[in-house]
Amino acid sequence: MSPSVGVVIPTNGQRPEQLRAAARSVLAQDYPGRVDLIIVVDGADPIAVAEQVAEVVAPHSATDEHHPVRVLPNRLSPGLPGARNTGIAAFDTDLVAFCDDDDVWLPGKLAAQTPALAGGAEFASCAIEVEYGSRRVPRLAGADVVTSADLVRSRMVMVHSSTFLFKRGTLWVDESAPGGQNEDWDLALRAAKRQPIAHVDQPLVRVSWGASQYVTRWADRIAGLEWMLARHPELAVDPRGAARIYGQLAFHNAALGRRRAAGRWAMRTLGTRLGEPRAPIALAVAAGLVSAQAVLGALHDRGHGI
Repeated sequence: MSPSVGVVIPTNGQRPEQLRAAARSVLAQDYPGRVDLIIVVDGADPIAVAEQVAEVVAPHSATDEHHPVRVLPNRLSPGLPGARNTGIAAFDTDLVAFCDDDDVWLPGKLAAQTPALAGGAEFASCAIEVEYGSRRVPRLAGADVVTSADLVRSRMVMVHSSTFLFKRGTLWVDESAPGGQNEDWDLALRAAKRQPIAHVDQPLVRVSWGASQYVTRWADRIAGLEWMLARHPELAVDPRGAARIYGQLAFHNAALGRRRAAGRWAMRTLGTRLGEPRAPIALAVAAGLVSAQAVLGALHDRGHGI
C-alpha cells in the first residue's frame, strides 16, 4: 500500500490565482495513496481564502477519502514557519510535503519521490524548474543523495521547500527563524545531519521567482543568515560555503545602502575565498554602479539567485 501524504500550502491570501494553481497541481498528482491537502492561512481570513479556492476544492470535498482538503488558520507563531507547523500538526498521514502558494508540482512528483523514502531515507527532495518571466531553467543536483556537507558548501537551490517530502513526526520547522528566512535551509540541513537526503534529480516542481514576498526584504535576509551561522557553526568552517554567506551579507547590506557594512563583509568574503564573485558584485552595488534589483533580475533570468 502506498503511504499517505499530507501536503501543506501556506498562504496569506494575496495570490489567489497562484494559490489555485498550486492546489490544483497537488490534487492532480497521479498517486495511488491518499493525499490530504491543508491550506494554512496566515494573516488573512480563512473563509475568504476558502472562497478563493472553492472551484478547485469542490471536486475534493472533506468527504473525499482520497483527496480530503481543508483550509485552516495558522494556530501557531505568525509567519511561514508557524503556518507549516500548523499543517503538520493537523495531519495523521505517513508523510508530509510542502508546496508554496506560488509554485506548482509537475506530474509524477509524488510517484517518483515516495519510492526514494521506501529505502529507509527520512527526507526527500527533487530537482526544480525555475520560472522567471517567460524563461524556465532546470536546476539539477547531479546526484541522487544530498548530504549535510553538500548543504554547508552550497545552499543547493534545488533542495527547495516545495520539493520536501518527509516522514511525519521526524522534523518540525523552527519557528524562531527571523522573518521566516532560511527555515527551509535549516530544516533540510537538520534532516541531512540525521541521514542523507534522498534526491530525485528530475525537475518535478516549477518554482516561480520574482513574485516572492521575501526576495527584497534585505534586513530579514541579513537576520536569517546570521541566524543560520549561529545555529550551524559548521557553515563558517567550509571556505566556499562561508564565503558564499559572507558575500550574501555584503550584497544585502549594499542593497540597504549600508556601504561600510557591505565593505566589511566583502573584505571578509575575499579573505575567506578570493574567487567568490558575490564580493565584487556587492561592492558594485554599494558604489552605486548597479542596483541590487538589476543584479537579481540578471541572475534570476539564468535560474540563479544571489
